[in-house]
Amino acid sequence: MNAKTTSSIHWSFWLISIIMLIWNIMGSINFVVQMMNAEMVASMSETHRAIIDGRPVWATAGFALAVFAGAIGCIFLLFKKSSAFYLFIASLLGVVVTMIHTLSINIDFKIPDLIMMIVMPLIVAAFLTWYSKRANLKGWTS
Repeated sequence: MNAKTTSSIHWSFWLISIIMLIWNIMGSINFVVQMMNAEMVASMSETHRAIIDGRPVWATAGFALAVFAGAIGCIFLLFKKSSAFYLFIASLLGVVVTMIHTLSINIDFKIPDLIMMIVMPLIVAAFLTWYSKRANLKGWTS
């Protein structure tokens, strides 16, 4: 990467990277809270508790992979590292694994729950994978 490429990075690259880092940090905090704070889990909605209480180890691992690889990927993106792309692929796979478990539970999801727990994580993970590849192709990362 040369000086011209570095200076030609669009301002939206930084905005997207920071917003997506915040999203993934919130997911990481959510993961830690679910693992460490039974009182917090008990205060969640019935839908959330059913997903958390019945989550097998493989789905928990998928959740961890999704949020932590996503957060580290965003940090790598902020440091303009092309390897962020591979972390976002791992994050997307983690989201898919987590969603397999979530959708296998016999729960009638309310629309807001469906959007926040299934649709948004998939959209964000897919977007970050695509966006990091685009940043690589534009020479914004090395």
